[in-house]
Amino acid sequence: MSIVVTGIRGQLGHDIVNELISNGYRDIVAIDIEHLDITKATDVEAFFKENKPSVIIHCAAYTAVDNAEDNEEIAMNVNVQGTKNLVLEAEKYGAKLLYISTDYIFDGENMEPYEIFDLPNPLSIYGKSKYLGELETIKYSRHFIIRISWVFGKNGKNFVKTMLKLGNEMDSLSVVSDQVGSPTYTYDLAKLVLEIVNTEKYGIYHATNEGFCSWYDFAKEIFKLTNNNIYVNPISSNQYVTKAKRPMNSRLSKASLIENGFQQLPHWKDALKRYLKEIEVIE
Repeated sequence: MSIVVTGIRGQLGHDIVNELISNGYRDIVAIDIEHLDITKATDVEAFFKENKPSVIIHCAAYTAVDNAEDNEEIAMNVNVQGTKNLVLEAEKYGAKLLYISTDYIFDGENMEPYEIFDLPNPLSIYGKSKYLGELETIKYSRHFIIRISWVFGKNGKNFVKTMLKLGNEMDSLSVVSDQVGSPTYTYDLAKLVLEIVNTEKYGIYHATNEGFCSWYDFAKEIFKLTNNNIYVNPISSNQYVTKAKRPMNSRLSKASLIENGFQQLPHWKDALKRYLKEIEVIE
């Protein structure tokens, strides 16, 4: 089995490659922008003509949520046209295609966790671009779409690392308390991605660690586990204005995972503790 993984400099792509290697896969082509610009159709065509993969795990994306508001053309080119180029090549070679999507495709106005069939209504350019990428993906029958949220991993920037840094520099900080979701450890997510892609159970899945919390709750747990007594002040989204609007409710239902017999991921608090040990912040 020949596997192409895009976006390997990102948190999830990095962990997926490690998971493949640890499971004995050797025919892996791990790429990022310096290896292939997925927005250039002729380059993508030449790349796939040479590699002819049986599986494509597509993690590459323009993920700078706020910057996307000022760079719509770039975000759309990467997340929509880039995905379209990969879909065309997957179809040509009959490869399975797994597309990583996001909670940002929803507007967050629901009171309950979002189901896979709930109507997307993105609030931001980033969310819109990822949803349009989904629409390109579903044109091909052998597809998986995995929507994720609030990820943290060893490779790259994330909320946990930001909190750890601020916790060492400040006596107090303010964190939004009215946006709710599920922090998700890319190490756990990578295992599930591999499990899913090794089946023929095509379709859409929501994949996050179990449990829900606010960003404020998440920050409090980070400082609790690291024995940092910094004062965390809960604030509303209206008090922390960002260029791109975030969904207030990012809770995602895992019903599709359960119905298809896949293992649910551990609780986010368990995941956070293991992550802090991995990055050697706690013992």
